[in-house]
Amino acid sequence: MRLEWLEDLLAVAETGSFHEAAERRFLTQSAFSRRIQNIEDHVGTELFDRTRKPVQVRPTMADKRDQIQKLAVDLRQLVVDLKLDARVASNRVVLASQHSLTTALTPHLLKKLRQQNETIHVRLRSANLDECVGLLLSRQADIAVIYRVPGEDHPVNAGYVESATIGFDRLIPVFDAGALDDLALRIAGDEVPYIAYPGNVFFGSMMGRLILPRLSGATRLMPIAETALTLAALEMAAVGIAVAWVPESLAKQRIRDGVVVDISEMLLSCPLEITAVRLLGTSGPVASEVWSQIAQPPPQREPPTIGSTDTVSAPRR
Repeated sequence: MRLEWLEDLLAVAETGSFHEAAERRFLTQSAFSRRIQNIEDHVGTELFDRTRKPVQVRPTMADKRDQIQKLAVDLRQLVVDLKLDARVASNRVVLASQHSLTTALTPHLLKKLRQQNETIHVRLRSANLDECVGLLLSRQADIAVIYRVPGEDHPVNAGYVESATIGFDRLIPVFDAGALDDLALRIAGDEVPYIAYPGNVFFGSMMGRLILPRLSGATRLMPIAETALTLAALEMAAVGIAVAWVPESLAKQRIRDGVVVDISEMLLSCPLEITAVRLLGTSGPVASEVWSQIAQPPPQREPPTIGSTDTVSAPRR
């Protein structure tokens, strides 16, 4: 049963006239009558009583009218969906993004891409660093957007990938603005309550290598809670549970609103590069277009590398 046949049957049922139904279906009455006859021959029964004026729907057709209406609607939607899916598939690009970047950066990146080409359909996969790399290397993602510590080897250090620095960030300590005085007293007493990250996630590794060792000499470090989610760490800092080291891009709106305070001058901060990565020689035309749009040099100057005087701010007591 074809969609046009269902629409023909409904046109007769709704108008009660072959003549009006033919006009609605943009056919001559004779051509339309032949189509209805073909439909009846196909199903093997008469659906309309032609001996009466207006044309009457026979009980067989009347009982199934709602079902025919639903089938027609579903088939129309199926046609629309198939066309849309075909268009989306031909314009789809898959981005893998670290969780923190998914929250703070990726929405602005997607907006920029859509402004350049509104037909682009982006499938966003939010994951931790290792999962982003895995999605890229297994070709389940076209491009990965991930953090890198300046001066250190890139997380995807292979000859078959291409990477580009697309922005800069900082891992900064933040805390509840309303409880800053109490925190300052604790820090003055060489005590730092903080939100820890698991050691097997990117920021946990950064904390273990670049932040905590520089604090441990004269400070009692007190992990109050642990989470792999930077957004959760930010929320815990905002309510005064403990200091959280989070990307500045993630915290900047809360800082502007006066909810949390950047306490880099009291404790340590560390620079970050935001990089885009793709496999060499595998991009289709849409992924290549997206790459050319996002892999542009960032406007700021490149930050210094780890170990220089500007990279890690010294704690103030």
